[in-house]
Amino acid sequence: MTTEIQQELSRLESQHDIKILYAVESGSRAWRFASVNSDWDVRYIYVHRPEWYLQIDDKKDNQEEILPNDIDLAGWELRKALRLFRKSNPPMLEWLDSPIVYREQFSTAAKLRALKQQYFSPRSCLHHYLSMAEENYKDYLLKDMVRVKKYFYVLRPILACDWIRETDTMAPTEFIKLLDSQVHDDRLRSEIDSLLIRKSSGEELSEEPRIPLLHDFLTGRIAFFKEYVKDLPSPTLPDTASLNSLFRETLAEVWNFDC
Repeated sequence: MTTEIQQELSRLESQHDIKILYAVESGSRAWRFASVNSDWDVRYIYVHRPEWYLQIDDKKDNQEEILPNDIDLAGWELRKALRLFRKSNPPMLEWLDSPIVYREQFSTAAKLRALKQQYFSPRSCLHHYLSMAEENYKDYLLKDMVRVKKYFYVLRPILACDWIRETDTMAPTEFIKLLDSQVHDDRLRSEIDSLLIRKSSGEELSEEPRIPLLHDFLTGRIAFFKEYVKDLPSPTLPDTASLNSLFRETLAEVWNFDC
């Protein structure tokens, strides 16, 4: 599948006259709890030729395409990606930490990683992960019979909240790193490991009775963080100068001219 993804990325470059700076796997495969039938969620950052930016009208700054072979392609134009990075957008930060990299051309991604802590906002990321956890919890886990694979989609953001609260840094993309660092109760860990084994072996994990231990843990952590975020100071946008410079440097590097 990696070869097919590489071919599709090259097709996009040719079709849209762009350069893809960075392309990674996102979602469950990057989180390392994919099932055998999970889609391939390919996310990328791209840049147009300089003349594309020298116009008075804004143009589309993203691309989306779902292919018949379960490849889901979605990309952000560089300026959009930098604006989201400035706001400490968690999906953007997760892309930079993805363990599955399909393409990394030029120096842009490395420069963004070097700036990541400078632009990181604990409050913004905590709100994002808490909202994700609470939404999935309400949608999937409040009935007596639940879709047990949805436990992962509440566990991961809650453990990310715990990581951020503890370290004041962005949570790792891979679920196992969160699990190892944040779950210290043996009974809880055993329950989660059991679900991971079942999911990775290809079991569908459809509706089953609610798991009391996991339910109580998630209920308690969601309630805790709903109170915790109330006392966090509002973030202030960092200076944009570094990102403006990075944008100009990328154009010069990719298209080979002096900025």
